Amino acid sequence: MANLVNLDRVSKGYGAVGALLTNVSLGLEDTDRVGVVGLNGAGKSTLLRMLTKQEEPDEGRVTHRRDLRVAQLPQSLTLHGDATVRDVVLGTAWLDEGFGAEHEWAGDAGVRAVLDGLGMGHLGLDAPVGPMSGGERRRVALAALLIRESDLLILDEPTNHLDVAGVNWLAAHLLKRRGALVVVTHDRWFLDEVCTATWEVADQTVRAYEGGYAAWTLARAERERVAAAVEARRQNLLRKEIAWLRRGPPARTSKPQFRIDAANALIADVPPARDSVSLTRLATSRLGKQVYDLEDVTLHAGPKEILSDVTWRIGPGDRIALLGANGAGKTTLLRLLAGITQPDAGVFRRGQTVKAAFLSQELHELPGHLRLLEAVEEVARRVQLGDRELSASQLAEVFGFTDKRLWTPVSDLSGGERRRLQLLRLLAAEPNLLLLDEPTNDLDTDTLASLEDLLDTWPGTLIVASHDRYLVERVTDTVYGLLGDGQITHLVGGIDEYLTRIGGTPTTPTATTKADKSDKSDALSAADVRAGRKELGKLERAVSKLEQKEAKLHEQLAANATDYGKVAELDAQLKAVQAERAEAEEAWLELADRLGDG
Repeated sequence: MANLVNLDRVSKGYGAVGALLTNVSLGLEDTDRVGVVGLNGAGKSTLLRMLTKQEEPDEGRVTHRRDLRVAQLPQSLTLHGDATVRDVVLGTAWLDEGFGAEHEWAGDAGVRAVLDGLGMGHLGLDAPVGPMSGGERRRVALAALLIRESDLLILDEPTNHLDVAGVNWLAAHLLKRRGALVVVTHDRWFLDEVCTATWEVADQTVRAYEGGYAAWTLARAERERVAAAVEARRQNLLRKEIAWLRRGPPARTSKPQFRIDAANALIADVPPARDSVSLTRLATSRLGKQVYDLEDVTLHAGPKEILSDVTWRIGPGDRIALLGANGAGKTTLLRLLAGITQPDAGVFRRGQTVKAAFLSQELHELPGHLRLLEAVEEVARRVQLGDRELSASQLAEVFGFTDKRLWTPVSDLSGGERRRLQLLRLLAAEPNLLLLDEPTNDLDTDTLASLEDLLDTWPGTLIVASHDRYLVERVTDTVYGLLGDGQITHLVGGIDEYLTRIGGTPTTPTATTKADKSDKSDALSAADVRAGRKELGKLERAVSKLEQKEAKLHEQLAANATDYGKVAELDAQLKAVQAERAEAEEAWLELADRLGDG
């Protein structure tokens, strides 16, 4: 491993905002893949600009290895309006001249693969950039970075404007790419899949953790539990998040380096994330038996056919995810369900008790002339969410708005804050059916966790169109796909089945951490896997017995506290048992990692 970048006691602030980073020291090596997380406005983009020397620190020093090649995708970028895809991707219409001219790349077969992977395969190299949407222009710029070699690749929200397949492809591509990576993203599945380390930007500092989003969540909860420095509401939210992580795909939690029993202790008394039976019962009582019935429905978006003679029924308490490529018609279908548009043919019926709320991708419906709290109270002063009654200010707090922000004019809010307010107003109206179109846009990871916590206990019908794999797996129970054939396809296997059907490949195995000292062994035979699982069972039983033995020794120590000779004897036994248990746990972790069962 070679060191690429060092930040030495760096501080940075801005006049209107104040200090963002204070006395930060970090190092970046050539094999690091770092995910940067933190609240909106905490200083993540500022940190990236310091890493690339686009901005100088107010104090401290940033040093680069000599001849370091840095490629960066910023949050906002400007492409020449008269440039073509060829100019941007193969030439120098946007990037620094140092990356090389067109002739060095024109023959590279990987160029077409990159464009296809990012969903740009339909564009010719001579297509002009000027008429493209913002999302298409961003994908063209991302393609330009990915086809070039660099020592350090820095990406600010690279998954924006990518569908599920595009995010999956990008993760697989980055896992195979040589060189260091630093990425800011709110896509938690992507962080887990790609990153081997996490930098948390908060409180004017940067904390470094091993592993992706799951490891960071567990480590942060452990740190806060030990410190006992956070209020009960926030701690309970983190513990619920951990319960979800531990119940989800096993690979999520295979990498944290602290004791696995500490994580288990945190979630020992946490109830299931959702009681589906109770929620369905509540939803039935609120919604009635009928929500939506589509019979032989045909639906177009302009000249493009979205649905062709489709029959689909949605019941009370259903929690549905809609998947599809950009342009597949997810928004058009949601607009039909919201009653904004009508089908071209067929019958569309909505239950009489349905009270729908539609979260669009636009922000123009917010009242810019009001202050934040007034905008919430305009809808409702008190809200009943599941078994909780909240005031307008309490609901605002759940969505990350502190007392200081409650009286901020809506027109002065950032894009992420406006998105949060939009969601807040929808829930304040107490609907019994939510239609969410890309609800995670512009939301940071903490706000997403708060939103998911609310949706876990929300007893209505939920239909979500999202490319955020983590959100889909967390808050929905059923997945349907728009695959371009005019039908709504039930995907029993969820996102993995969707990727298989469209020709993608799930990214396996997940990213390894820096603690993995050697490459994984070749694929195990079926016999090896069976033997390994049998050994895992033995180790689990051994750990359980040692835990019981350790507990009895603690009891005996307490009972013989005044007998110093007995205490010394029991203490020696306890240390031996603890060492044996640690050894068994380590063996379990290593074997589980080999089998992919972490």
